[in-house]
Amino acid sequence: MKYTLEYPSELPTAPDDFLQPEAIRAVATRAEAAGFSAIALSEHPAPSVKWRNNGGHNTLDPIAALSFMAAATSHIRLMTNLYVLPFRNPYLSAKALGSLDLISGGRLIAGVGAGYLRSEFSAVGVDIDRRAELLDEALAALHSIWADPETPFSGQDFGAVGPVALQRTAQQPHPPLWIGGNGGAAIRRVVAHGNGWMPIIAAAGMASTVRTTTIENADQFGTAVQRLRDRLADAGRDPSSVDIQVVCPHTDLDDAASLRRAQEGLAELAGHGATWAVVHVDGSSPDAAVDYIKAFSEAMNLVADQGVSDARL
Repeated sequence: MKYTLEYPSELPTAPDDFLQPEAIRAVATRAEAAGFSAIALSEHPAPSVKWRNNGGHNTLDPIAALSFMAAATSHIRLMTNLYVLPFRNPYLSAKALGSLDLISGGRLIAGVGAGYLRSEFSAVGVDIDRRAELLDEALAALHSIWADPETPFSGQDFGAVGPVALQRTAQQPHPPLWIGGNGGAAIRRVVAHGNGWMPIIAAAGMASTVRTTTIENADQFGTAVQRLRDRLADAGRDPSSVDIQVVCPHTDLDDAASLRRAQEGLAELAGHGATWAVVHVDGSSPDAAVDYIKAFSEAMNLVADQGVSDARL
């Protein structure tokens, strides 16, 4: 199992301190030193106040924030979780994500999805009822633009009129595309375009909020993974070549029972095919986050990079 640190500003109760450069640098370098394999941020360019006051969180532009983290680190992967492709022209997505991959030396994991906040779609001028169609179009476009940037690509609402001069990404033929969502459409997209799958295991209410099919427990997750594997095999793809990321259960590292439950839960999910887990750390302050990262690494026996110094504020 590999571990992704969700940057703590993504927690609803996290203070604004996590938006400061000193905190971003400290958390990112500590995560790298502690043996985390990736650090992730979501995308919300125009979240509503209603959403923020009802369980939402502070947001940073993921391309900007992950680029800053790239400069502060040397090998930890940089993950968008998730980058909402329907929000923009695919050429803009290809340029932004491709630039991040290039300047980080090939460390991008492009986690992408359809988005779900109706008010946010309105704010950026996109019809939310077209989100599935636009996601499919964007996935096909990214593959084409990254693999063969000079060949013009056209979609329903856009089209390059001649050869396009774009730099190739550091990772070839393209950065790994991990696709979010629980339903049959998400599995179809992973089979057609994806190097990874990012389902949400949560109660039905949460699944409804983010507009996806419900996966409530490990057994349902296992059934969905088997469906994905069967379809990958039918398409001539090696099922083991696709990563699957889940969320690590909440863990009180000072409580042996809580730690044991988390370890057992992750082991069960790994038995069903999970290869990565997203970790939410203590978001009460940047120093608390740094301490939690170090303690989690020790509890889970992560392999630390001794060449990166311990980060404190």
